[in-house]
Amino acid sequence: MESSECENVSKETEAFEEEEFEASAMDSLIDMPFATVDIQDECAITDVPHINLERSKENERISKDQIKKKKKKQKDYQPNYFLSIPITNKEITRGIKILQNAIIQQDKQLAKAMISDGSFHITLLVMQLLNEEEVNSGIGALLELKPFIEEILQGKQLILPFQGIDTFGNQVGFVKLAEGDHINPLLEIAETAKRTFQEKGILARENRGFKPHLTFMKLSKAPRLRKKGVKKIDPEFYEKFISHRFGEEMVHRIDLCSMLKKKQSNGYYHCESSIVIGRRAPGRKDSTSAMGQLCCFPFSREEAKISDKNGGEPDDAELVRLSKRLVENAVLKAVQQYLEETQNKSKPGDGSSVKTQEADRNGTDSDNNRK
Repeated sequence: MESSECENVSKETEAFEEEEFEASAMDSLIDMPFATVDIQDECAITDVPHINLERSKENERISKDQIKKKKKKQKDYQPNYFLSIPITNKEITRGIKILQNAIIQQDKQLAKAMISDGSFHITLLVMQLLNEEEVNSGIGALLELKPFIEEILQGKQLILPFQGIDTFGNQVGFVKLAEGDHINPLLEIAETAKRTFQEKGILARENRGFKPHLTFMKLSKAPRLRKKGVKKIDPEFYEKFISHRFGEEMVHRIDLCSMLKKKQSNGYYHCESSIVIGRRAPGRKDSTSAMGQLCCFPFSREEAKISDKNGGEPDDAELVRLSKRLVENAVLKAVQQYLEETQNKSKPGDGSSVKTQEADRNGTDSDNNRK
């Protein structure tokens, strides 16, 4: 290549820079069609292609490392705790049992895929808590969440109406939350919960994004079904309930629950702690109803024995934490008892109700299944 040709190359390079407004002169040369020409000897230009090739390889290596780290982080993240809004309205649970029985009558194999009525809930947030210290951090985050929720609700009661059926990929069947003014505060509570727990250094997130739903069956609960050819939930099984109104749940508490620990005798998840939310209605009467005893007991036996484990008296911080949980539990039981009385009063039919029948209790649920 002659000197005049080198000058032409330089001019072309300048024109390219003006058009693209990006990259250096050397990088521009590499992107040109003649980048493969050996211009180092002819024009005394540094071997830019070789440099950029090394840079490209380095960037590719860094990118691969980042992808590996991200995949490893996702693999290591296995949620084992969650924030739950328990569903306790008998009208709702009774309707879901009728739905479940109707499906089982069409395919008895699906009995093993049904969720027990004691486990019905809405998941606000999932998280990973690996040891007692992290569980305590989760309890602290839950207690800190309460004033934020009260600010969001501004003294109003959060009531969740359930209507209709849907699925996640025909693998998980759930009762839908009806549209209405309750959606925004619920979404705001979920987002606030995620932020509050993450600020405590807790791995907490919803992988699919928060979509409030009330699960009544999931095929993953019975892995053998796939071997038997059951790979999806047939929409015909629940078509009669596609727009059915199941009732309304008055949200009164949020629980921090374990997915893996043994469930309570009533079928509900092992609960580490709870907060009571919403207004307390005046004129509450004491009740000895069974549901009043189903509330989550945040003060565990393990914590009651903490002084024995530590070989001495608990410190002030520990006493404060335990006392808070005792107070929460006392208030929780009182509110639970009242809500049971008010929610279970007879309500007029909505025109789409299905005739009530005795729930099928053939031992289809396992207390040790994950949520």
